[in-house]
Amino acid sequence: MRTYDNLYPQIYDFGNLYEAYLKARRGHRYDPDVLVFSSNRESELIELQNELIWKTYQTGQYRRFYVHDPKTRLVAALPFRDRVLHHALCNVIEPLFERKYIYDSYACRIGKGTHAGADRVTEFLKKAARKWPKPYCLKADISKYFPSVRHSTLLGIIKRTIACEDTLWLIQEILSSWADTAEPDPRGLPIGNLTSQLFANVYLDQLDHFIKEELQVPYYVRYMDDFVIISGDKKELWRLKQEIEDFLDARLSLKLNDKTGIFPVSHGVDFLGYRIWKDHRLLRKRSTKRIKRALKHFQKLYSQGKIDFEKINTTVQSWLGHTKHANSFNFRKKLFDTFSFIRGRGDDHET
Repeated sequence: MRTYDNLYPQIYDFGNLYEAYLKARRGHRYDPDVLVFSSNRESELIELQNELIWKTYQTGQYRRFYVHDPKTRLVAALPFRDRVLHHALCNVIEPLFERKYIYDSYACRIGKGTHAGADRVTEFLKKAARKWPKPYCLKADISKYFPSVRHSTLLGIIKRTIACEDTLWLIQEILSSWADTAEPDPRGLPIGNLTSQLFANVYLDQLDHFIKEELQVPYYVRYMDDFVIISGDKKELWRLKQEIEDFLDARLSLKLNDKTGIFPVSHGVDFLGYRIWKDHRLLRKRSTKRIKRALKHFQKLYSQGKIDFEKINTTVQSWLGHTKHANSFNFRKKLFDTFSFIRGRGDDHET
């Protein structure tokens, strides 16, 4: 398997840092820390470049907070200069891993994503219906995935592709910034880091190749730590589940979630925010409840003048992009017939 050396100068190249800066500020141009960095952009990038050249760079302080939708997660946000650095690193090393991924891995990849993943499951369900009288699905996800990634195992996997010692030093610096120094073999990736998305994909790429190449599974789709396998043999799926559990435990120190199960595809495959059948697709009930709850919250904020209509509209359009990939016309019509946005002392608006 090919490894790559002499990558580090590409990472600290000023052109690469500037491109990383543009990527990092996208959608955040008016955030306070972005404005401060941008006001002295050239000097900031040169300082970051020098820190990389002399290997004095240290990760900044994380801002930690919890999100509770759909479940409680600890999210970590780094200062803007660190986010620029992460983009600079990913610009150089991500393509090296991308060329090794299997086709049916859909998270955090150009040209992939949730809609493409859902379309692929639909395609497999159609093929399964033609091939077997009663197809089944193994639906699985990894238990506490991001907190469970073992750093030593991850670095071992990365070293099969990257031989550049300076680049490995930088990766180790990023990993160590989140590590519990009391742990002899630390675990965990911070949700919120761009590099965490890459490293999480690299880690489970090992599972992808095991399933596709060693287990010879044709109908397999993964999106980050969620995956599905379609088969016409229920007993075969139970066997595959055990093989996968053994592999995850022995090679990656991971476990499947207790909710992992095997069921007829006639029940619909609950995946990527949809319930998917071979000939139609519905939104998850949890998704529709979340949309209604968020719109009620927006109504309250808008009536109090605490949010502008453009912000609401941007979020709504994002939701519509998701719902339009399902049979959801009646839901959308009822939703927007129900919700209106009215200022306490001003103009009325409706979405």
